[in-house]
Amino acid sequence: MMHKMMPKTRNAQPSGGPAFARHPFSKCSRSLCRSLLILICLPLAAQGPTFRLDVHLVNIFVNVTDRNGAIVGGLTRDDFAVTEDGRPQQIAVFERQSELPLNITLAIDTSGSVKKDLGEEADAARRFVHAILRPQDQMSLIQFATDVKELTPFTNKASQIDHGLNQLHPDFATALYDAILLGSEGLARKDGRRVLVLVSDGGDTAKSTSYQQALESALRHEAMIYSIIDVPIEASAGRDLGGEHALITLAEQTGGKSYYVSAGGLDKAFTQVSEDLRTQYLIGYYPKNQEPGRTFHRLEVTVPRASTEDFNIRHKTGYYAEAPARKD
Repeated sequence: MMHKMMPKTRNAQPSGGPAFARHPFSKCSRSLCRSLLILICLPLAAQGPTFRLDVHLVNIFVNVTDRNGAIVGGLTRDDFAVTEDGRPQQIAVFERQSELPLNITLAIDTSGSVKKDLGEEADAARRFVHAILRPQDQMSLIQFATDVKELTPFTNKASQIDHGLNQLHPDFATALYDAILLGSEGLARKDGRRVLVLVSDGGDTAKSTSYQQALESALRHEAMIYSIIDVPIEASAGRDLGGEHALITLAEQTGGKSYYVSAGGLDKAFTQVSEDLRTQYLIGYYPKNQEPGRTFHRLEVTVPRASTEDFNIRHKTGYYAEAPARKD
């Protein structure tokens, strides 16, 4: 710390003010002040760099169904228990049915293998858009084949999504994992619930992004994946079962859900996505007693009073920790 020193003058005195230079204690007072300054500054200089660490609210969107698949409503804060890495946490935020805005990216596979279904997919997607969008919600539309292309940026106007759906066009490869990575990154800029709805027959043939990279992007950006799997028949031969499995596990890991178009058609699948999003519990907590050194924290939400067979509880499997505390 640098101090600007005033030049010494022997005879100058402030006009009309007290003659400080002639006060018998003036030299003592100045010495005492300098000593106090040194004593105050020494501890500050001795301190090392400071670190800034913020505790962030962890939000978990939870869906609960019974053993027959029916939605379980009416549960309270006291019905739930949350653990992070096996350590109990105290619920700070609870909403029975979240009214947080929905931010949805609708990602449609337009690769050659689904070319024949594009018209039907566009029509079903259009009905879904008009049914789910509220004034506070926003949706974007992307298509993915050889590349990922945004057809409509985020908007709350269904007519603009309609316009984008009219522009769907087929290509050859399937950049599924690119679509998940880029779609999750786009959702990260939005506040509220982040949802990525994938319509695909499964499989990634572009190979520029891996399954693990896609999953990490979705979890880091808190995007829930809903997979609508468009294949002819679940038991048909020659299908990419690995791709279908990826769509299922991506949904499970992020707290979303997967649906087969063959189990009732596209309209039913889109309706089920809408119902699922409308019946979510929101649980939030401030992490306590965190295990140091972890970059990924595992989550578990339970209803202790019920047996594990009574309820099926869906939520994201965990979250990535923030970047390390930075030096000032």
